[in-house]
Parts: sequence; structure tokens; C-alpha cells
Amino acid sequence: MSEFLKIKDQENYVKDTGSHGIINNNVNAYEVAKKRASEAQRQRDAMRETTRELNTLKSEMHEIKSLLKQLVKEK
Repeated sequence: MSEFLKIKDQENYVKDTGSHGIINNNVNAYEVAKKRASEAQRQRDAMRETTRELNTLKSEMHEIKSLLKQLVKEK
């Protein structure tokens, strides 16, 4: 079973004696980081959706342009 040792002058960090890893035990900082990552993901998703919508509009405009050219040629 691992034990945790306090790190001198670092109140938010402990050392796991089993794995020798450093662990941040500041729960508030963890929650802030999770919220920041979630917001970044939301922004990326919004950008992807906007790009999809723009591509759809481009495609539809191309189709409309083609149909208008056809109509002009028929007259």
C-alpha cells in the first residue's frame, strides 16, 4: 500500500512512495482545469458545427448557381 509524503514548501503536492509520482491534491485547481478543458471542447465542437454549416451553404449555393446557368441557357 502506498503512502503519501508531504513535499517541502509545496502544500498542494504529495509524493506517492509506491510509484514515486508527484500528486496534486488541490481539488479546486482540478475542477478549474476540468471546466477549462470542457469549455475548450465545447468551442471546438461549435467551430466544427459552424464549418459544417458553411460547407453545406457553399454546396447549396453551387447547386443554385448551376440551376440558374441551366435556366439561362434554355432561354
